[in-house]
Amino acid sequence: MTAKPDRLPPIPQAQWTPEQKKYAQVIIDGPRGGLISPFVPLLRSPELMDHAQRMGEYLRYRSALTLRLSELAILVTSRFWSQPVEWAIHAPIAERAGLAAATIAALQDGRQPTDLPEDEAAVYAFSTELHHNRSVSDATWAQALRLFGEQGVVDLTGINGYYALLSMVMNGARTPVPASAAAPLRAFPDL
Repeated sequence: MTAKPDRLPPIPQAQWTPEQKKYAQVIIDGPRGGLISPFVPLLRSPELMDHAQRMGEYLRYRSALTLRLSELAILVTSRFWSQPVEWAIHAPIAERAGLAAATIAALQDGRQPTDLPEDEAAVYAFSTELHHNRSVSDATWAQALRLFGEQGVVDLTGINGYYALLSMVMNGARTPVPASAAAPLRAFPDL
């Protein structure tokens, strides 16, 4: 199967507007170290890209959740949206952060992971309900609140929303998948 063409490919740096240069440099100088895949299509709207990257920087590097739990929420979101770029980037990070290979494989296949520690089970339930039901049950909310506190619940919601935004942008733009140690994420059939 041939890959569909990238609708918003990289813009050569020599062609960047002053506003694109300004906001891209912030990303390049930040913890990401470069203008990585999600920001390539967003460069067309530099101010949106700037706001998105600042939110993402907080959610990815400083949220109230541990890296392992954040990466689990990112993978749930990536799987829900069948977003191969986020999967390729975050599956290896999740494994290095301590997420079990069996958990990652189950998510990749669209199966519910088994034998999760309590905190991972809470993140999985919360994230899955939020995406599939567009809400969270009282029991799931109470469990997440008990484990992560109010800031943790808000940050978990933010992680799901932020990575859904990036997934929509890259799915719409058909952003190509970077090289990765992760097994490729297959798309689920259209509904």
